[in-house]
Amino acid sequence: MNLRCLVVDDEPMARKGLKEYIADVSFLELAGECDSAFKAVELLHNEQVDLLFLDIQMPRMTGLELLRSLPQRPLVILTTAYADYAVESFELEVFDYLLKPVSFERFLKAVSRAKTVLKKETAEFFFIRCDNRLEKIALADVLYAEALQNYVAIHTQARKYITYLTFKGVEEYLPGEHFLKVHKSFIVALGKIESIEGNEVIVGGHHIPVSRNLKDEVMEKILHNRFLKR
Repeated sequence: MNLRCLVVDDEPMARKGLKEYIADVSFLELAGECDSAFKAVELLHNEQVDLLFLDIQMPRMTGLELLRSLPQRPLVILTTAYADYAVESFELEVFDYLLKPVSFERFLKAVSRAKTVLKKETAEFFFIRCDNRLEKIALADVLYAEALQNYVAIHTQARKYITYLTFKGVEEYLPGEHFLKVHKSFIVALGKIESIEGNEVIVGGHHIPVSRNLKDEVMEKILHNRFLKR
């Protein structure tokens, strides 16, 4: 699970430092950067952002004013040179508060906590954009995911959703303890596998191919401590 990060700070060197930290952490990726709160509003509206690194003192609109204007917001980590906003940030339910200059150790501690929190929050469901709508999908309903060139099909017990995502991104998001890649184009829900027939697994009545180079790993994961023998 990668966290998409937005950096909002009017100081170029501060943005540069945070971007370098983000690049050094494997589960973070940069969704964008802004030098003002006004620009951040538009980007937050158009991009998926999981974690917002937000300066407080900026021209025209402060970071705290930005937070008050957002009906929904990602997890927010304030990055500021001033310690006297801690109480107000607590009232705004800010996730963490980093004082500049931000050390990498303190940064890593904050984003690791954020990853843990977001993983728990997304453990039961997720949203995808499909047919110009955001569709909520319960993880428990997912049968399998299928790569379709530039799209991914999410098959559930009720219907199929086609969304403009990368297959790799879906693979990284779905929890590995419950989902298994069985083919370069298929990820299946372990708990939904009904049977195994030759080089296929049957999931919700669908026959899903198993790659030759993945078969040993797949069989081990499926059958581990679950195969009763005489």
